[in-house]
Amino acid sequence: MTIRDGLRLNPVLLKGVAVGAIGGLLFGFDTVVIAGTTRGLSSAFHLSPGALGLTVSVALWGTVAGSLGAGYAGQSLGSKRALRVMALLYVVSATGCALAWNWPSLVVLRFIGGLGIGGSSVLGPVYMTELAPAKWRGRLVGLFQINVVLGVLLAYFSNFMIASIEPDPSEWRLALGIACIPALIFFSLLLNIPESARWLVAQGRRAEALAVLQSMEVGGPSSEVEQIYASIGAEKMKSAERLFQRKYAFPIFLAVSMGAFNQLSGINAILYYLNDIFAAGGYGGMSSGLQAVAVGLMNLIATAVAITVIGKVGRKKLLLVGSVGMVISLSSIAAIMFHKIPQHLLFPLLTAYTFSFAMSQGAVIWVFISEVFPNLVRGIKPGHIGTLDYERPHCGGVSGDSGQKQRLPLYLLCGYDGRPVPGSADGLP
Repeated sequence: MTIRDGLRLNPVLLKGVAVGAIGGLLFGFDTVVIAGTTRGLSSAFHLSPGALGLTVSVALWGTVAGSLGAGYAGQSLGSKRALRVMALLYVVSATGCALAWNWPSLVVLRFIGGLGIGGSSVLGPVYMTELAPAKWRGRLVGLFQINVVLGVLLAYFSNFMIASIEPDPSEWRLALGIACIPALIFFSLLLNIPESARWLVAQGRRAEALAVLQSMEVGGPSSEVEQIYASIGAEKMKSAERLFQRKYAFPIFLAVSMGAFNQLSGINAILYYLNDIFAAGGYGGMSSGLQAVAVGLMNLIATAVAITVIGKVGRKKLLLVGSVGMVISLSSIAAIMFHKIPQHLLFPLLTAYTFSFAMSQGAVIWVFISEVFPNLVRGIKPGHIGTLDYERPHCGGVSGDSGQKQRLPLYLLCGYDGRPVPGSADGLP
């Protein structure tokens, strides 16, 4: 298969693309699959609201730890071998959660899954960009992002199908355990792909790097190796420049603020408790699951649109338009929670909110954080600033389920006071 730019998509490159795609899918799937299991977990382990919030958010703590350690693991082991470790963490977590014998074991196993999520979110794009020739790298990073939101959609769809096929109090076990299947596929693919040429060059293994590029049928593999050597030398010069100094204070402020507001906007609380939110709005169990699938589909469509137009429309305009849409939709959701608007508008408003987020902050944040820094420190920024984006979801994960009898996170975002929503007997069942 030959692409229009002249690069042949041969089996080696195709496997690398598949690894990145499944890695992104697993990232999205494991992040939000918990949304369809909250009521089952509460019933099975007699969880208080605070304990359920910890169960939801503990994977995010693992994500923080995994993303912090992924850079070191990738440099020392290579992205391919480090991703194998992440795949095994996915398998252990999914299988263990399905067989969890008590609540503490479930919490530990979800933390292990979080390690895999955090690690693969860093290592997956790195491997894809290191493996592919320069002209393909931007496309492959976009592919990873698309597959993350595709994984979110598949998680909602999986929860819906399991609930419709097996309406049983223990359905949460199958919902959490089914991620073992793509995790095993992910691991098997990692057994048959080469290490990236870039990592091999960094380790001084030039001949092996040249062989990898030749197997990918890259035109001028020797010149490609020389380009890699040059880029590694440039990065070493960047690493000598300290990030945290006064002259970079404003870019750091912008990057940290963007990461903070990206999470404080409430997207994680909505994604993790989406089924509960619809249940609170009077939707039945099956209906709320189907509505969640529709919201996940809108998330995917909006992300694809944003990635397509971001270069033409511009980052700032997307952020401004999306922020306006988020304010209007989330304020309207707050009004629903205070009985001022009929509850049947909850679905279109949540869909509008998700679309507004995905087309703006969801798609722009990583591009913005990268571009806001000067070239001299752009290569050393992600390990310090990027991880901050994972720390804020803890607020929406733990706090979103504590301090109220009803399991609804929106009181954090728009003042929900626990009263029933019109059309619902008592708020949440």
